[in-house]
Formats: sequence, C-alpha cells, structure tokens
Amino acid sequence: MGRVTFTAPITLPGLTLDLQWYRRSVFYEVMVRSFYDSNGDGSGDLAGLISRLDYLQWLGVDALWLPPFFASPLRDGGYDVADYTQILPEFGTLDEFRELVTKAHERNMRIVIDLPLNHTSDQHPWFQASRSDPDGPYGDFYVWSDTDEKWPDIRIIFPDYEDSNWAFDSVRRQFYFHRFFSHQPDLNFTNPRVHEAVIDVVRFWLDLGVDGFRLDAIPYLYESDEGNGEGEPETHEFIKKLRAIVDRDYPGRIMIAEANQWPREVAAFFGTDEEPECHMAFDFPVMPRIFYSLRSQSADELVAVLSETTDVPSWAAWGVFLRNHDELTLEMVSEEYRQAMYGWYAYDPRMRVNVGIRRRLATLLDNSRAELELAHALLFALPGSPFLYYGDEIGMGDNIWLPDRDSSRTPMQWTPDRNAGFSSADPGKLYLPVVQSLVYHYSQVNVESQLAQSRSLLHWIRNVIHVRKAHPVFGLGSIEVLDTDNPAVLAFVRSYAGAGTPVGDQPEDVLCVFSFAHNPVAVTIDAPGFAGAELFDLFGGHRFPSIDDDGRLHLTLGTQGFFWLKAVRR
Repeated sequence: MGRVTFTAPITLPGLTLDLQWYRRSVFYEVMVRSFYDSNGDGSGDLAGLISRLDYLQWLGVDALWLPPFFASPLRDGGYDVADYTQILPEFGTLDEFRELVTKAHERNMRIVIDLPLNHTSDQHPWFQASRSDPDGPYGDFYVWSDTDEKWPDIRIIFPDYEDSNWAFDSVRRQFYFHRFFSHQPDLNFTNPRVHEAVIDVVRFWLDLGVDGFRLDAIPYLYESDEGNGEGEPETHEFIKKLRAIVDRDYPGRIMIAEANQWPREVAAFFGTDEEPECHMAFDFPVMPRIFYSLRSQSADELVAVLSETTDVPSWAAWGVFLRNHDELTLEMVSEEYRQAMYGWYAYDPRMRVNVGIRRRLATLLDNSRAELELAHALLFALPGSPFLYYGDEIGMGDNIWLPDRDSSRTPMQWTPDRNAGFSSADPGKLYLPVVQSLVYHYSQVNVESQLAQSRSLLHWIRNVIHVRKAHPVFGLGSIEVLDTDNPAVLAFVRSYAGAGTPVGDQPEDVLCVFSFAHNPVAVTIDAPGFAGAELFDLFGGHRFPSIDDDGRLHLTLGTQGFFWLKAVRR
C-alpha cells in the first residue's frame, strides 16, 4: 500500500515520431480475457494477445485499447480494481505485458490501457484499510458519511442493480459513496494523498511503455452540494494537473475521456490550448443516432448532431465508435427516441440492461451486410478516430442468455474448430461459452473462413481501413454538412488544408454521401463551395459526374448505399 517504485522508462522502437498520432489512428478494443488463450486454462491472456499481433497489424490497426487486466475479483469485468500495479495472474505477468508493449511497438502499433480512477473494488487494500482504521493513513481515501441522504440530486447510473449511491459498511459503521456498483466505492479526490496515489499509478504504467489511458468514468471524480456530481470544476482541475505531468514527462502519450454526456459537456474535457485536459474524448451522442437513422430511414438526427459546433482545440480528437464492451447506451436521447430504439433493437427484454442495449453490432443489424457496410463506412468517414470492437470485423454474434454485459464479451472466433480456436481447454472450462446460435455459430463466423473469402466482411473492413489511412483528410480534416433534397440521405464534405504531419500531406476534399433508405433513391446535394468540381471514387478511382456550375450534384444510390468521392476543384 506504499508508494510505487518506478522503473526507468523504456524506449519506443519502431514508432513514428508524431505527437498527434492519435488523430489519424484506427483503434481496436481487445479484451485480454476474450481474445486468445495461450495456455489452455479457458481464459484469454497476454501471451495469447501477443501471438495475434500479426493479425491486427494485417487488419490495419494502429493502436490497441485494453480494458482492465489488473488484479480484480472480476465482479465488473475488471473495472473493480483490487491492485492497480498487479496483473490478474490468469491474464499473465508484468514481464509479459512488457513484451506485449515491445512487440506492438515493433509493429508500429500503440497500447492504450483502461484506467478506472473514479473507484476501486471493495477488495482493494486501500478500502480495507479505510474501513478498518478510520484514523489511519487510508481512512480518508474514500467518501464516507454518517447518512445516506447526502447529495440526493446525483443520479443513479445503474438503476437495474442499485437503488442508492450509498452503501452501509458493517465494519466502519458508516455509509460509503459509490457512483456505480455497491462493491465499487468511490475514491475521495478531495484528499491530496489520493492524487499522489493515482499519479503514482499513472507513472507506473507510462514507465512500462504504454502510450495512453482511457480514463474510465472521468466526469465523476468529485461531488458537491451544488452540482450533480458530473464534470465538477475540481474534476477538470485534476485532469489539467494530470495532463501537465503527461505532457512534461511523457510527450506523445495520450489521455482519452470516457464522458457519456452531451457534445458541449464532453468538449469541456479537452480543455483549452492554455489549459489542456484530455487529448481525446468519446463521441457518445453520435453513436445511437447512427442506429436510429438505419431504422427510421431519416438522416435528420445525424444532421443535427453533426452540425452542432463544439469549439475544441486543434490538437483534440473525437473517438467515434459503433459498439464496445459496454451496453449501447441510450442516456443521450429522449424517452420517445429511447422507446423507438428498444422497439427496433431490443424487442426482447433480455436484450436490455440499465439504460441501454447489450447486443453486438451484427445482431443489432440482423446480420445485414448492407447495413454493416453502411455503418462502418460512416464510422470511418466521421471526424475523429474510429474504435473497433474485437470480433465486429467478422460479424460476431452475442449470447443474450448470459448475464449483464457478458452477452457481448464471448471468446473471439478464430476457426471452425473446437472452442472456435480460442482455447484448447475443455469447452466447459471456458470463462464464457463460445457463440453457438444458428446464424452466428463459430463454425460459420470465424477469422479463418473469412480470410479464405475475398468478399468476406473481414476483407471488406480491412480494405476500408487502408483506404481511410491513405487519406489524412479523415483524421485531420474539418466537416461541413451539406443540404440534400432527400431526408434519408446524409452528405458532408471532409476538407484538409495539408501539411499537418511531420511528413507533410497534400490538401484534399472528400464528399461523403450515405443513404439510410431501404430502397434505391435519387438525391440532389447542394455543394456551393464546389461548383464545377470533378469527382472520383476513393475506392476504385473511377470518375463520377462533376458537380454542376451552380454547385449542385445529382446522384442515385442503391439500397443503404454510400459514396466516398474525392472532389477536385477547378
């Protein structure tokens, strides 16, 4: 429980020198436990992940995001941390983690790890010391109260599981505060020693070579009588303090904010040029509106959210995604909108959890190849850096009969062999069963079979990734949403002035058009700034009709079709 002793920082061989590398990167979320089991114990591990780095490099991944692999009781998938500087033995060792970092860097891939700073497990030594010795050095490490009636305006995040943000501790005979599960007490960030302990943890992993952190539940660090416990001013002050340390001592490493809030509130976690906070933040409001558009056949909601201006620093980047290890959250939508989403995507109550939907991408979209392609084409064209979820590149399914969020955390499907090639263990020993449903059975949906099919979803997604990476405009460019005469069509232009990286880049404009209609449509797009521009398909290079001299473009799109068109001005 003492302060961490640091090792010397390791070098980063093989990585390109670009302090803003994250703005052009394709991220891939890989749960260590779910990816590959190297020793046959039924659970994925670090050695297994190392053995699959070549696959991820081939796919075109620039950075891996690893959810928690720390010592933990695993009551919340590892987000209940029992020791921030130890790895859960079934996942591997610190030496194996060092090897993972080295091997990833050799392939020009970076490693970003999850860091749940808001809370720990109730099994953490800090909490055990706090409850047993209130006057000791850890007595004030958590938020304690004699009553459970404090801060009644702070909302409950997991209403399916908790009816209060307070829990009674039978040892200390007081209530402790928890924003999430009752077995995850919140750290007390008003205590300077908590700051020191957290910064020690950050330095420990940065010294091991990690390239950044996803700051889990970052809005909830502080509470106040006046606020709602989300994005309090003191929370932002702590993030600024942490960013200053990272920039000064570890340039090129990044901080990613997980803040499930509205765009302007999330943008606050970037800070300013003078007082920077996080390098990246997840764009939660856009994600559910993609799914809404796919069923409503209307782009209006996406047009509205993409047109909303947020004043963010030039170095900041949004993290855009379709799915991840959590439920598809519906907190950022109205009740009417939420009920429509439930009706379309979660008609069985087992598909729902908290205020969201616990299903994978392919099952949400009924395994429709057209919708999977459209959703990914939009994801890769949006401002920011795309985050893929392991298995979505092959259209993996889920298992809604498993509890909580485990439905979409099943083993990666590598081959049609036993256990989907994930593990050599007895099938009953797996940490979760492999998917065996009719449509998504591992004998049909797996990496090996899709590698053998040139038209498979896996090859298609790899191609889109590589096309995107060849055009810096997608990572670095601005966005301008264009008017269309068809409500089912979304059109926008990504523009980049060039020369934004150490190697320099050419100016570029790309017109992106997406149809959410369930039948072919014709559309007229107003692009007054591109009158007379010539258009070329970004995938095949074929020439399209030019934009009229009056700035109008007439296109026909197939069912749920899309175009990425390079615009060459006269």
